[in-house]
Amino acid sequence: MPSGGAVRGAGRRSRVRSGRFPWLLVVPAVIGIAFLVLPFAGLLIRAPWSTIGTRLAMPEIRSALLLSLSTATAATVIALALGVPLAWLLARTGFPGRRVVRALVTVPMVIPPVVGGVALLLALGRRGVVGQYLYDWFGYSMPFTPAAVVAAQVFVAMPFLVVSVEGALRSTDRRFEEAAATLGATRAVVFLRVTLPSVLPGVVAGAVLCWARALGEFGATITFAGNFPGRTQTMPIAVYLAMQSSPESAIVLSLVLLLVSLVILVSLRERWVSPL
Repeated sequence: MPSGGAVRGAGRRSRVRSGRFPWLLVVPAVIGIAFLVLPFAGLLIRAPWSTIGTRLAMPEIRSALLLSLSTATAATVIALALGVPLAWLLARTGFPGRRVVRALVTVPMVIPPVVGGVALLLALGRRGVVGQYLYDWFGYSMPFTPAAVVAAQVFVAMPFLVVSVEGALRSTDRRFEEAAATLGATRAVVFLRVTLPSVLPGVVAGAVLCWARALGEFGATITFAGNFPGRTQTMPIAVYLAMQSSPESAIVLSLVLLLVSLVILVSLRERWVSPL
């Protein structure tokens, strides 16, 4: 039989665990949720629902939408071709300076996008570090072209893919790769037949995040590619300009971007937003 002191101690612990409702935490939490949700509610409330179809069919909006979708897709393909090998290099090799390379890879995630656009202009512009040779030797100037849009999107979005794939590579069991190697498989076969399928969920998640980030890119794009309707004017740039002349069109474009973001979150809910 438990003693009286033990019973009283258990009762006190029970009261401590149950306690009062934590209003001191709930109130700021509710304010925080309202602060995040209210702007989206404003979009939905003020949206021109009766003319949304007509506005989406407007040439300038349709052009910005198609350009954004095509360039974001192209940027994602390039990021996959460059980012997956880079992630494997960072995760599976111990070359000198790996920490420095990893830091450089993640820099575009934290610097202001406008700074990235300036850096791209100084590197790939007509008088840039590399761009001057492209212009002198081939007569090619990248800035203010659709290729510049793709380059800006790759610069800001590829780190999301690299980080996702590197994390997936670090968490996989390497014994399967070692077993395949002992059976005579080459490194290329091991990578394509064993490694890549095992990290495919991470690759898909990284590609989706990369595509979404590329679709919403603004600062680096307008700095490096400019704003030419039908040529370099993407949806975020169109939203910014429409707010000055046609706020309702800006709301429609914003709703499209919001819908894309929600689709991304739903598709990745098991990986990113599910409770552990």
